[in-house]
Amino acid sequence: MPKTRLPLLKEDKPVKKMSRKITVILLLLFLALLAVIFFRSSVSRITEINIQGNKYSTREELLAQSGLVVGGQFFAASAHSVEEALKELKTVREATVEKDFPGVVNITVAEFPAVAYELDQQGTLEAILSSGAAVKVNETGIAVEKPILTNWQADDPFKAKLCQALADIPNELTSDISEIVPSPTLSFPDRIKLYTRSHFEVITAISLLKDKVEYLNQVIETEQPGLIKMLEADTYVPFIAENEDKEVIQE
Repeated sequence: MPKTRLPLLKEDKPVKKMSRKITVILLLLFLALLAVIFFRSSVSRITEINIQGNKYSTREELLAQSGLVVGGQFFAASAHSVEEALKELKTVREATVEKDFPGVVNITVAEFPAVAYELDQQGTLEAILSSGAAVKVNETGIAVEKPILTNWQADDPFKAKLCQALADIPNELTSDISEIVPSPTLSFPDRIKLYTRSHFEVITAISLLKDKVEYLNQVIETEQPGLIKMLEADTYVPFIAENEDKEVIQE
């Protein structure tokens, strides 16, 4: 008589699958609970904000622009986003933000340099940065080798170009310039007049200043005070010669 084979009973695998799902769900819930506890704890908060490198920007201005506050979430904003926000200030050229867990944020700013000074309508001295921004002079004082801007309108587009031109010229080549006044003409809408501490009067244009300033210093170092024109051509006439011509005419 032939033998009959009994069918093998299949293992109840769905039970194991269900237990794995429950384990994963419980693990995720546990991690979520830990995350909630962590972000509500003081460990995830900003406890200290250090700022260095600022001379023309106040701590309050930088903090307001950064969006960071002591007690705020340490991970709420990335260092890069804070750096980009700070560079939107006209006083800040570069910014570096470093986060030191737990809770410490270090901000280092590099500001635009001061290239000139100006008196505002109230007679208060302001520093003019290479970006064109005007900031109040603080207790650090002023650099005596920087020129004073006179009779410039705040919205004059050539004022910002002048500031950039001055920033591109080495300090030793502009240290003798004491005052800069706008003097536009139809031919040269960016024409300016410079007055030097060595008693020269100079007529030039903002667009030509960087290329002409070396000639200016050569004349100042070798000649007597006079009128220097640095436009399409460079000319120099000493004031003594001008006075002698006037005397001849009067006679």
